[in-house]
Amino acid sequence: MNAEKIPAGPRPYMNPYLAGVLLGLLLTATIYITGRGLGASGAVKAVTATAVQTIAPSHTASTKFYQEYSVEHGGGTPLKNWLVFEVAGVLLGAFLSGLISERLGFKLEKGPGSTKRARLYGAIIGGILWGVGSQLGRGCTSGAALSGLAVMSTGGILTMASIFAGAYAFAWFFRKLWL
Repeated sequence: MNAEKIPAGPRPYMNPYLAGVLLGLLLTATIYITGRGLGASGAVKAVTATAVQTIAPSHTASTKFYQEYSVEHGGGTPLKNWLVFEVAGVLLGAFLSGLISERLGFKLEKGPGSTKRARLYGAIIGGILWGVGSQLGRGCTSGAALSGLAVMSTGGILTMASIFAGAYAFAWFFRKLWL
């Protein structure tokens, strides 16, 4: 019996065209089942509302936003929002994918022109800006762009175009950190 050895190391990534088709099918199913598209900022808002409700119940009782958020979810905990389960599934799925494909590891990727400290500060500042921007824009990029494009909304098309244009313009200024 001549058994061939499977090469050690990480498995190749999924074909991007197949991944795009699967994402489109998932988005279509989500819109059909829930009546709205995908997004992550709603889950962050639900976790934040629950944390504030736990830490400062008197503040939530006197603040219109938290009262409306609680009523929106049937007076129960905002953690029962399906978006919380969506984001939990994304995190669990990413972990399992990394484990199965042997890509799981804790490493800090950076360009040769950058330091670990600059990379960490950039990630933290970027995360804060994402959080603030998602609230100012009434949703995150996945909700505004992907879901908006799925229903051919003008806002979704403009959002996606702006995201790519902004990313290319921003990358031009910071390219020396990565190249």
